[in-house]
Amino acid sequence: MNLNDCNNKVKEFSRLIKEKKCNKYKGKLKVGVDLGTANIVLSVVDENNNPIAGAMKSSSVVKDGIVVDYIGATSILRKLKAEVEQIIGCELTYASTAIPPGITEGNTKVICNVVESCDMEVLNVIDEPSAAATLLKINDGAVVDVGGGTTGISIIKNGEVVFTADEPTGGTHMTLVLAGFNKISFEEAEIIKKDKKYEKDTFIIVKPVIEKMAYIVKKYIKDYDVDTIYVVGGACCFSEFEKVFKKEIKIETVKPLEPLLVTPLGIAMNCGV
Repeated sequence: MNLNDCNNKVKEFSRLIKEKKCNKYKGKLKVGVDLGTANIVLSVVDENNNPIAGAMKSSSVVKDGIVVDYIGATSILRKLKAEVEQIIGCELTYASTAIPPGITEGNTKVICNVVESCDMEVLNVIDEPSAAATLLKINDGAVVDVGGGTTGISIIKNGEVVFTADEPTGGTHMTLVLAGFNKISFEEAEIIKKDKKYEKDTFIIVKPVIEKMAYIVKKYIKDYDVDTIYVVGGACCFSEFEKVFKKEIKIETVKPLEPLLVTPLGIAMNCGV
């Protein structure tokens, strides 16, 4: 794994999103759509998997990998697509998308329908941890994608995914614990959870949720020879997150910079054009 290369790509992708700019490119573009529980991200890379442009919007139209607001999801993705098309100066007509491991064929079809409703042909569907593994360039290890509603696990041996699983625990559960502890609304707790100035106090409250995640991952990897765990996803952005995993599982745990953007870039990299 080349963590520096991964970190450089996500830093550049983050800059492009914030500045609403694009990089120069030659050849065909590869597009990824990540319909997450907390965010919808549209990512564009070139043939060499370098970030070209992107856009992101917070949302609540997907729950645990299931689209619960089809019209809302389509509306957000259409706006993101129009924004990126204006930045790049060309139309996006195809994309890859991703699913949490283990969701039903019917739910996968709905996710594809959202993308296709925005006038993009779905060229590939990949599970989220495997998408992250593409950017991380992992040959061996476990990728844990901690999303808003679920935590996905993929175990990789010799560059091949040999096991996947998905558990209903993630950032939403942290927010619920935080809301209950402080006796505030879910929406208020979500704002506090994402505010860096409250991170130290927040982390103490949500730490049991992270310990539970670590226990779940430990259970799944116990029969495999895993020497490194790679955590990605928006819900693992706490600075001490990976330390909890390492302490509970007793296995080296690595977290890239801006882990929220690892999977979206990996999805675009798996767009088969």
